[in-house]
Amino acid sequence: MEGAFRDSRYGNAIAAFNRGEWYRCHDLLEALWHEAIEPEATFLQGLLQLAVAMLHQQRGNRRGATILLGEALGRLSHYREDSYGGVDMTALKHSVEGWLLECQQGGDGCAMALPVLRPCKGC
Repeated sequence: MEGAFRDSRYGNAIAAFNRGEWYRCHDLLEALWHEAIEPEATFLQGLLQLAVAMLHQQRGNRRGATILLGEALGRLSHYREDSYGGVDMTALKHSVEGWLLECQQGGDGCAMALPVLRPCKGC
């Protein structure tokens, strides 16, 4: 794995994301993102936007969530591999697409499982 992914803050951010600690995740990812170079920087920014989108959703800001889900998906779509940064990209993009569709259709997402940053198989 590349530089940012070896940093303990990355592992802590993934764990915070998976616990639904969106603000904590955001803080950790933002610090890494500012230090990262491509192609890691765009990936980290996509995860950061996803965490903020989920925070907006949690607070009832569907418009903000929808905008940031779209931005996050756009950035994460650059990574065509099945895995990147130790994350199962296929599962992640599928989850984000579901949340984005739910938000676009006016749903509150309550029936949907929260996105999880699953480890990729075979990494």
